Amino acid sequence: MFVPKRVFFTKGVGTHKEELTSFELALRDAGIEKCNLVQVSSIFPPGCKIISRSMGLKKLSPGQVTFCVMSRLSSNEPRRLMAASVGCAIPMDRKLYGYLSEHHAYGQTDATAGDYAEDLAAAMLASTLGIELDENLGWDEKKEIYRISDKIVKTTNITQSAIVKGDGKWTTIVSAAVMIL
Repeated sequence: MFVPKRVFFTKGVGTHKEELTSFELALRDAGIEKCNLVQVSSIFPPGCKIISRSMGLKKLSPGQVTFCVMSRLSSNEPRRLMAASVGCAIPMDRKLYGYLSEHHAYGQTDATAGDYAEDLAAAMLASTLGIELDENLGWDEKKEIYRISDKIVKTTNITQSAIVKGDGKWTTIVSAAVMIL
């Protein structure tokens, strides 16, 4: 059974005249270029422990099939602001599963994209825990409800943003939650 025991968060940015190479450079910046990455959906495994990026990278081997939740975005449009984020929400009861969410957008800052991804993950977790929310509430108001509900212990995000230079080259950004079996 493939249930990850640990996860780490990483991000990167790459620029090159070729879009695919800019993606490779973004993965290299994130430290995960040597893996055969398999993108999975949004479940944070029960009992899974978040470890540091440096500790997680030490556990990877070249060619290893590695599961991750990844957000990715590319552009060669000059002065284009873009952000890629992975949000995370973990339940208080660690025997339950949590959620990871991926979000990417043009024109958003780190803070805006990160809050949005974190809100997505928390909203998915809240719905499985029976916490009802008014979708019109802002993220700060929702965070307070999650905190006092005593059902969600942690929310976080990892976000990479970049502004495309005006030199015609591609810029690719990635954010990822990398799972260690």
